[in-house]
Amino acid sequence: MVIRVLIAEDMHIVRGALVALLRLEPDIEVVSEVASGDEILAAARSSRIQVAIIDIDLPGKDGLTAATEIHEQLPEVRTLILTSLGRPGTLRRALAAKVNGFLLKDAPAEKLANAVRGVAAGRRMVDGELALAAWDTVDCPLTPREIDVLRLTAEGRDTLEVAAKAFLSTGTVRNYLTTIVAKLNARNRVDAIRIAKESGWL
Repeated sequence: MVIRVLIAEDMHIVRGALVALLRLEPDIEVVSEVASGDEILAAARSSRIQVAIIDIDLPGKDGLTAATEIHEQLPEVRTLILTSLGRPGTLRRALAAKVNGFLLKDAPAEKLANAVRGVAAGRRMVDGELALAAWDTVDCPLTPREIDVLRLTAEGRDTLEVAAKAFLSTGTVRNYLTTIVAKLNARNRVDAIRIAKESGWL
């Protein structure tokens, strides 16, 4: 049986390379290509795919949000997340989103093809070194609400804008940011953003 695959990757060169690599496999057929997270669900539905290979960082909806939508609306479709940054926190977020596979972009072609076959067969395929690193790391100490506030702050919004976007008072936003800085043992908000990004929590 030929495995029907969708590839979601915004960088044309990378997407072209992935397509070229998978076309060398006799049992894998790339039937759809998209460049943004907003296009994934509709393309997955219309192309009758078995596996969606999704870059974690996409314009529009990010890869994990798109993977969650697929899991909820097209449960028969398996998801394989690709990332250029093998951070343990990112892997934890991916697993929490119930993705079926998680692989580094610079993995050998054979590893990618085998991951596609594995997730298509119903197995969870995760890079071994990443899995061990994630096992050894601590969970994110921030609540989902604190992560939302920090993410909005990381986008360059001031306290007033964060408050409006998150439906909070400016005082509450300041309190959240103070708590976040303390929880992460950060020097300030900028340092807290850096720590959260490096840990894969944002």
